[in-house]
Amino acid sequence: MSDPKVARHIAFDHREPSQDACYADIPGELSMNVQTALRARGMTRLYSHQAEAFQRAQSGENLVIATPTASGKSLCYNLPVLHALSVAPDTRALYLFPTKALSRDQEEHLRVDMREAGVTQGAITYDGDTPGDARRAARERAGVLVTNPDMVHAGILPNHAGWARFFANLKFVVVDEVHVYRGVLGSHLANVLRRLQRVAAFHGSHPQFLFSSATISNPSAHASRLLGSPVGAVCENGAPSAQRRILVYNPPLINAELGMRRSYISCAVDRAVDLLKANVSTLVFGQSRNNVEVMLKYLRDRLPESELAGEQIQAYRGGYLPETRRRIERGLREGEVRGVVATNALELGIDIGGLDAVICAGYPGTMAALWQRFGRGGRRGRGSLAMLVPSSSPLDQYLAQHPSMIIETPVEEARIDPDNIEILIDHLKCAAFELQFRSPGDTFGDLSSTSLQEALEFLETQRMVRAVSARSGGKTYHWSTEAHPASHVSLRSLSYDNFVIIDVFHERVIGEMDFRSSHTMLHEQAIYQHEGQQYQVEQLDYENHKAFVRKVEPDYYTSAQTRVRVSVLEEEASDILTFGAGITLPVGRGEVDVVEKVIGYKKIRFHTHENVGYGEVYLPAVEKATTAFWIVVPELVVSALPYSRVVVMDGLRGWLKALRAVAAVGLMMDPRDLGSAFVDEPGIGSNGEFSSPRSLVEVQEGRHSFHFEPTMYLFDAVAGGIGLAQRLWEDQSALVRRSAELIDTCPCQHGCPSCVGPGGQSNSDDSLGDRKSAALAMCKHLGVVG
Repeated sequence: MSDPKVARHIAFDHREPSQDACYADIPGELSMNVQTALRARGMTRLYSHQAEAFQRAQSGENLVIATPTASGKSLCYNLPVLHALSVAPDTRALYLFPTKALSRDQEEHLRVDMREAGVTQGAITYDGDTPGDARRAARERAGVLVTNPDMVHAGILPNHAGWARFFANLKFVVVDEVHVYRGVLGSHLANVLRRLQRVAAFHGSHPQFLFSSATISNPSAHASRLLGSPVGAVCENGAPSAQRRILVYNPPLINAELGMRRSYISCAVDRAVDLLKANVSTLVFGQSRNNVEVMLKYLRDRLPESELAGEQIQAYRGGYLPETRRRIERGLREGEVRGVVATNALELGIDIGGLDAVICAGYPGTMAALWQRFGRGGRRGRGSLAMLVPSSSPLDQYLAQHPSMIIETPVEEARIDPDNIEILIDHLKCAAFELQFRSPGDTFGDLSSTSLQEALEFLETQRMVRAVSARSGGKTYHWSTEAHPASHVSLRSLSYDNFVIIDVFHERVIGEMDFRSSHTMLHEQAIYQHEGQQYQVEQLDYENHKAFVRKVEPDYYTSAQTRVRVSVLEEEASDILTFGAGITLPVGRGEVDVVEKVIGYKKIRFHTHENVGYGEVYLPAVEKATTAFWIVVPELVVSALPYSRVVVMDGLRGWLKALRAVAAVGLMMDPRDLGSAFVDEPGIGSNGEFSSPRSLVEVQEGRHSFHFEPTMYLFDAVAGGIGLAQRLWEDQSALVRRSAELIDTCPCQHGCPSCVGPGGQSNSDDSLGDRKSAALAMCKHLGVVG
């Protein structure tokens, strides 16, 4: 980046040195056929972690291999499987990958490995795209079945009787990219593995589990939580790595007083254009599907076909049809695609050839995800460039001001909650459908016998299972309804089926979208962006989950506006915080009802990003029960500040923004896992109670009078919660202090995206105050800061 205009905005420039390989001999006990195949490739030695993984797998240990991207993790689990297939032809192995695309990609590599090792049993991908004859072959002849958790959950386990031979000989279960299985997906997978082990035991097998993961701070604990039993870890990387240059480019300020910076999307596109013009193959990661499509359009506008053909720049994201994704993957591997803009769909280990540069447009929320993205560059031994272009959000700007955190901060833990009651009950229904439960006696993974018994009794009261008393004592629980439970349980969310997107002019399906995203991206009059083209949603058939779109050429795209309401269902804990001023600040934790509703949308002009219009949206609200941590601001504190109530409420909204930002940094969580809501007026929740736990109802002269105290909520974005509210509760005092320090130390005058959000003065009279001054005055009045 030799351009002086660019160089002065480089906030961090670090060069990671190359690393030499650490080798080990090929284990002598490895099958000679496999050894011969390795040597035919020119591999006379293994990396040290590959040899360690094989030796430990041979001892029967459940393992997780947690080494960096492009370190040869696939061979760590392939070698034990290939060895077993060579010496015992009846052996069966099940490979689980998080996505169809990764399954197909790895199947091709595995087939090559098996062919070269003389293994004849075959590897077959079994997913929703697999034709009927191939499915029969998979059941009857496949030595290795390559699939994803969704297919195991809904296609294999409910029909395990047809897979009896496969399960009876199942020796290995490989779970790749285990760092992806966090939150909802991870909690679902843990229950799928409970069911899988139960079915395998029924057919007489007890498979060994081999996990692989990009670098996370708790690989052994996370894999053990997924499996429900101890898992050892191989973490010492023996693979070489090329030099990597890491840059942080902070977009220039365009309004210092308001702390407003140039669009990070535009800046990321600028840097990508520079690299592509210099013939540097580049991958740009965006934060959302919309951002990815916007950046694709900008790149194609900036790089006409005279410089770089349009087909050489592609987007890659969820929602594309399988044939579209495979075409792009093939173009990347063969070097036909020189630039790609992607969501986290390309974080995973799909073979995309050798890309020389990676640009992250916005911080992805965790260090683990950031390094996973950076690791996608230089995958064939060449040096690479990794660049972060932070947005104006508080978390991004915190990193921009403290960029050394990128190389100094440890990566986060992956967290799941398999016993989340909604998820657990759904999978117990599926398990009861698959095999009856005997109580006492039967188990369900590491779930306690008490919890299992309570859940079965609950299902009995719901008439989903029928309990039959056994002569020897106890009960046997049988599935008692006609419904196929797995078909109604999605592993990817706690919501409903996807929407299909139909081009009305060509009368064909062009994509699909998950239920929740459809509310913000497929409402009527929305601009849906697909492969750099714009389509307007003419009709949303909500009942049948279909969106009808027509190609248009607008000069704007749309961004939905959502309103969130929170009401407390049950307060599980309460406390009082007291800081320097001695004023009490009530805090609480418990179960809440969250109602999210898309109320409208903005039209945002391409390139300038100015608002050019608004529209209303009429869609049903989405409701969920989850867990939350909240802070109540006493009315006496509100009235003590020298500002109008309107300004104070705006200041509290700004403080909540800062609270959410420091929670993400301090607890090392993905900000998208944490929702926030500010309730500043009384409202009735679905339970008939007032939205604030401190709403008081008094009866005076036969009338109700409401004394309301504003409340700031931080809630688990996942229905049912995965434990984030509890972690916030345990760190409550430090959380409040860090948020106040963020506001106090931010150099802006009236509030900016890096602290409380933009909050210009409400009037030319300074005494009326603004968002930042009100938030800071609140913190000082409470004694949180001096």
